[in-house]
Amino acid sequence: MTRTHPDKMTFLEHLEELRQRLVRTALYLAGGFAACWGFHEWIFHFLTQPLRRAGFEDQFIYTSPAEAFMLYMKMSFFVGIFVALPLVMWEVWAFISPGLYRHEKLWAIPFIGMGSAFFTAGALFGHFVLFPMTFRFLWGFAGPDMRFLPRIGEYWSFYSWFLLGLGAVFQIPVVIFVLARIGLVSARMLLKGWKWAVLGSFVVSAIVTPSADVVTQTTLAGPMIGLYLLGVLIAGVFGRKRRPESESESVSAEARS
Repeated sequence: MTRTHPDKMTFLEHLEELRQRLVRTALYLAGGFAACWGFHEWIFHFLTQPLRRAGFEDQFIYTSPAEAFMLYMKMSFFVGIFVALPLVMWEVWAFISPGLYRHEKLWAIPFIGMGSAFFTAGALFGHFVLFPMTFRFLWGFAGPDMRFLPRIGEYWSFYSWFLLGLGAVFQIPVVIFVLARIGLVSARMLLKGWKWAVLGSFVVSAIVTPSADVVTQTTLAGPMIGLYLLGVLIAGVFGRKRRPESESESVSAEARS
């Protein structure tokens, strides 16, 4: 079947393209998992460090014979997501780029680089700062008659979803960058909504953080507000009014002449 121009693709052709990109994304993730499996013991020790930094010195427990093996697989796949992230971001960009003008498609590399960097930064912030702080707070409620014996599966579920949520939250500047380049938002528009951004930061922080204390939630809400303000700066520097492709080409031609 002859492939039509992206602007004239039928609905079924869009679905077929989406299927192909999802298959490639799955292959990238499988490759990331395979690359990380050989380091599964080191990955285990690294990903359990937040609890160690909070003062835990005992052993983890598990209650199913296959739980340790499955845990190693889950942890290797989790780190493999970060290894394959640039390729995954490329597939996302390649799928949405046909709806953009030619001059807007040139921002693929900044989108991929910023998206991967901020996602990783969010996970590192949770791993080194927010997670140990949360554990120390929760551990403070344990009295002398209680001994903390964490089940490794419960810890991992708690940890992994928390870090993925932080990685998604740290995409705020990337989303603003794309929307500003397309011309859908501006710095002035974002500054007008700063009150809603502050409120939204604390609401998201209350949902994402596992503890209900104000200190931990503020520790996450503060960087979110900072990321929003960074997005305002990005929109001010890189934002532009969206113009048709023909107008963009004529402006480029005038600049070259």
